[in-house]
Parts: sequence; C-alpha cells; structure tokens
Amino acid sequence: QVQLVESGGGLVQAGGSLRLSCAASGGTFSIGGMGWFRQAPGKEREFVAAITWRARDTYKADSVKARFTISRDDAKNTVYLQMNSLKPEDTAVYYCAATDTTLVLHTRLYNYWGQGTQVTVSS
Repeated sequence: QVQLVESGGGLVQAGGSLRLSCAASGGTFSIGGMGWFRQAPGKEREFVAAITWRARDTYKADSVKARFTISRDDAKNTVYLQMNSLKPEDTAVYYCAATDTTLVLHTRLYNYWGQGTQVTVSS
C-alpha cells in the first residue's frame, strides 16, 4: 500500500513561486508513475503534470507547460512540482497521486492519492 504525503502549499503573490513535494512510502516498487492534479472551488479536478517512475518521461497540461516543472528524487522517493510565474487562476487544492501503470495521463488509473495541499495565489 503506497502512502503519499504532500507539502509545500501556501499563499503567494501573483508572479511568485512555490515548490510542492510529494513523498511516497510503502510499496513504492509498484509505482509506474506519479502525477499532480488540482481542484479549484466549484470546478472539476484537472491534470497538472505527471512523470513516469523509471523512464522519467514528463507530461504537463498546456496551461502550466511553460511555468511548472515536475521532477523526481530517487533517494527520497519524492516527486516535486516547481511552480513559477504563478497566477490567481492557479489557486486550488493540489493533489499528488500514484499509479501502478506508466499510463500517467489516464486519471482513472491512479489508485493512490495524497490528502492535498492548498495553493492560493493573490493578485
């Protein structure tokens, strides 16, 4: 059973940066990929970025492609989401998730989820 713990959210002004972390534990050998998703009030959860566990292939939503970077630290079993040039529309609860497959763009295949961390960007 994989456990995911997110950290790094907070309040930042528009144009600022934050780095989210997601530490994975317990059965990480089964992970095929990890992703970040976000959900703003009144909106559906949306894909933000993902990385395959071994090949480190990365994918990002068009809305964040030029501003966000996803990366992974092997030694710490941690995935990061570096968010630069933040905009008020990036305000949301950000969730980390893991899948046993490498099909990281398929939301339904994620079977482990973190508790979420709030990111608020003020204008």
